[in-house]
Amino acid sequence: MKLHIQNNFTSQLPADALETNVPRQVYEACFSFVDPIKPSKPSLMHASFEVAAEIGLSKEDLLSDDFLNVFSGNTIYSGTKPFAMCYAGHQFGNWAGQLGDGRAINLTEVLNNDKFLTLQLKGAGPTPYSRTADGFAVLRSSIREYLCAEAMFHIGVPTTRSLSLMLSGDQVLRDVLYNGNPAYEKGAIVSRVAPTFIRFGSFEIFASRKDVVNLKLLTDFTIKNHFPNIKEDGVPKYLRFFEQVTQATLKMIVEWQRVGFVHGVMNTDNMSIHGITIDYGPYGWLEDYDSGWTPNTTDKQHKRYRFGNQPEIALWNLYQLANALYPLIEDAKALEAILEAYTSNYEKEYLSMMQDKLGLQNKLDDDLFLVNRLTELLEKAETDMTIFFRNLSNIAKQDSAVLAFDKIKDAFYNEKDLNEVILKEWYDWFEIYSFRINEQNSTDLERKEKMNLVNPKYVLRNYISQLCIDDAEKGDYSLLNELFEILKNPYDEQPDFQRWFAKRPDWARNKVGSSMLSCSS
Repeated sequence: MKLHIQNNFTSQLPADALETNVPRQVYEACFSFVDPIKPSKPSLMHASFEVAAEIGLSKEDLLSDDFLNVFSGNTIYSGTKPFAMCYAGHQFGNWAGQLGDGRAINLTEVLNNDKFLTLQLKGAGPTPYSRTADGFAVLRSSIREYLCAEAMFHIGVPTTRSLSLMLSGDQVLRDVLYNGNPAYEKGAIVSRVAPTFIRFGSFEIFASRKDVVNLKLLTDFTIKNHFPNIKEDGVPKYLRFFEQVTQATLKMIVEWQRVGFVHGVMNTDNMSIHGITIDYGPYGWLEDYDSGWTPNTTDKQHKRYRFGNQPEIALWNLYQLANALYPLIEDAKALEAILEAYTSNYEKEYLSMMQDKLGLQNKLDDDLFLVNRLTELLEKAETDMTIFFRNLSNIAKQDSAVLAFDKIKDAFYNEKDLNEVILKEWYDWFEIYSFRINEQNSTDLERKEKMNLVNPKYVLRNYISQLCIDDAEKGDYSLLNELFEILKNPYDEQPDFQRWFAKRPDWARNKVGSSMLSCSS
């Protein structure tokens, strides 16, 4: 097994002066060197051949003892020195101070096919940033992260990637519901791959401490290594950087809203400067379309991170990044202009995305009424988002409103909830929708094919993840393997797997792991 090692982050940025691995405040440093804890009996559950190829490894490499040992944290790859990153953040809107990689350890950076990628282990033991936690992860949360990152990639959402999923052979104590009943669970380790794991909080830590020297060092490093298209100098360089981060973040959020993904923990320390989805904790996919839904039990009361609030939270987080970069820019108006553009650009991008979901190629500003009316109707009775939009492509230009409605009614959880008033509103909506699709130049088949490229048939529903976890806990990985393959082609019909194109079953409505989740992992 041969990796093309790069150590840019650790060679070009300041390290923690101490190498003792105890929880503490770390100053004037971007990272701390720290070794993973050796697992007692590591075993490979699953690995991605596709992601392995991205970092220059073969299928044979994945089955080697070297791979098992390096990506379980059992041995350290020659020429590397693992590290944990130092950063801060706002959590649920409140300043939390220093946070850092509490259960993540970066193994190294690699270069393959002119691409820089960072390899990271999640769940490989404590770091100076673990605070009161142990730095380990359990099987259930590791399966959820491993599967979801790859599902997101193939569905077209910017994300980290999953390389491998390992059992550590050790037991990890967790209180899954935070109710004072901890229990031992199987420990697991996920190896994650991303351009970098630099996040908004990486800049906030230095700004909060008025450490402008290291703030500048980190920002210059980030631009040089990860935004090479930025050619400006001085203040324009930093403004351009912030603008590109803003645009990438906007794109990510539009994609989340397109497929019904809810992150659940949009703290600033969970926001990547690349606009990729990171840190899959208590995430969820909308079953019924509910703009007020959050998958996070910690967020149950205030619902700050609910589905409908994600665009606004992203903007709030960008304001915090702007504040962090301000000492390098000192031009509030220029930063505000970029932030204000986010709102207007988001509205345009969101409308365009929804027009694509509705199969409207000749786009009109007036379609905003059609979109807004639809989202209102989707919330009036419990309606499965994925099934609704997928089945919408079956409607033909000549269909009456009643026939069109009949083609999507399988998306409703209980048709009895649809009284005469709501039915009339649906028929009225389909009258307008029919008028709009009849204005399209495309045939019904052409429109269907285009709609089916943006409306996935298969998403990683929480209850499906839980079924996979239940089996894996018993040593049965067949569903893990099946889901991994299904989710590679989420837009394809895949008739052999039709059973997964189904509404959430009643048993999963309130089951732990199938509805809401805690941050416990």
